[in-house]
Amino acid sequence: MEYDLIIHNGLIITGNEEFDIIENGIICIKNTIIQKIGQKKDNIKLPYSAQVIDANQGLIIPGLVNTHTHLPMSLFRGLADDLPLMTWLNKYIFPAEASQINPESVNQGSILSCAELLLSGTTTCCDGYFYENYVAEAVYSTGLRAVLGQGIIDFPAPGVPDPEKNISYALAFIEKWQKRYNRIKASVFCHSPYTCSKNTLIKAKEMANQFGVLFQIHTAETKTEHDTILSEHNLSPVKYLHKLGLLDSNTLLVHCVWTDKEDIQIIADTHAKISTAVESNMKLASGIAPVPDFLKNGIVTGVGTDSCASNNDLDMFSEMDTLGKIHKLAGSDPVLMDAKLIFKMATLGGAEAIGLKDEIGSLESGKKADIVIIDMNKPHLVPVYDPVSHIIYNVKGSDVNNVIIDGKIIVKNRQVQTIDIKKFYTAPYFSR
Repeated sequence: MEYDLIIHNGLIITGNEEFDIIENGIICIKNTIIQKIGQKKDNIKLPYSAQVIDANQGLIIPGLVNTHTHLPMSLFRGLADDLPLMTWLNKYIFPAEASQINPESVNQGSILSCAELLLSGTTTCCDGYFYENYVAEAVYSTGLRAVLGQGIIDFPAPGVPDPEKNISYALAFIEKWQKRYNRIKASVFCHSPYTCSKNTLIKAKEMANQFGVLFQIHTAETKTEHDTILSEHNLSPVKYLHKLGLLDSNTLLVHCVWTDKEDIQIIADTHAKISTAVESNMKLASGIAPVPDFLKNGIVTGVGTDSCASNNDLDMFSEMDTLGKIHKLAGSDPVLMDAKLIFKMATLGGAEAIGLKDEIGSLESGKKADIVIIDMNKPHLVPVYDPVSHIIYNVKGSDVNNVIIDGKIIVKNRQVQTIDIKKFYTAPYFSR
């Protein structure tokens, strides 16, 4: 067979269920799919391929899966730091969105975010925002893979001045993008149980079920949210959403910081998924989600960065490092959240959380060729005793050298190949 792309001369961390690690690995790709993966024998020549990448003894890993982003919000990076969530949202972010978010700025912010994701080893993201049609166009142009949701909220929002039409806008987005491109999947994104009414939540979930798409919602992010929902409905946010019939295997609950044992059991029983965003939760002092308890109860949990406005970057390597350390500290247990577990959460676990486990998340024959190559020839990456531990605690996004998505080289020698990113470095400076 003649291949489209061959990657060789690196250590492959497959991330498959057996967690196979292959020395002197080789991956053969054709028609966007990994056809062969294994160890290259020194005395055997490479098969014929249109393109060949020498990994130069680097690490070859599955593309990272960022399960929670708001891509256009890169334009608000640093706008309102060091503030509580509700102050941050109501006094700065919501007013900034009302005045500064439009199709042009959404395109610009999304392109910047996509480039940042790609250059730091993320090949798939799960996003929710407004003007999501323009987000989708930006994502497609960069080569990124994504699950995208048009934002639903019960007050005037960018691109949706009449909240009575929020469901219809989301419906139009799904109908346009659901089967338009292979790399883009449509979804439904309700902002939260405190910004969407009971009627809106139920209609949005019914729409998600009708089209078989992911339903995303911020849930139990802060104590204020928890107490508000408890006061209004005499239920925790998770129990409230469960009572409305919104929790199932096609639901992604984002944050879940303020959850108790009963909430966790409900999530486990309904097979809903979770995206945890530890750095955003830390920065906004929202709390520490009980991720070890999620995992003990068999809840599929992915890793997300949240937006650049609350993180302030999209580097999943930084997120993985922080995720491991914060739970060791909080649990007074250095064994909690080991490197292998975190790696799986950011790859195969993330893919499962957003409904793409059969396509991506691990390097295996038959799966999409979404691959990242890490340059290990750097002082902070030498020596290597445990490559997986190195990925979590040593590697930075800037160590990513090559990124392949659908078998196409999207980042080559730290240069994005699909767009001229320098054109977007003229992002406007916004006054606070």
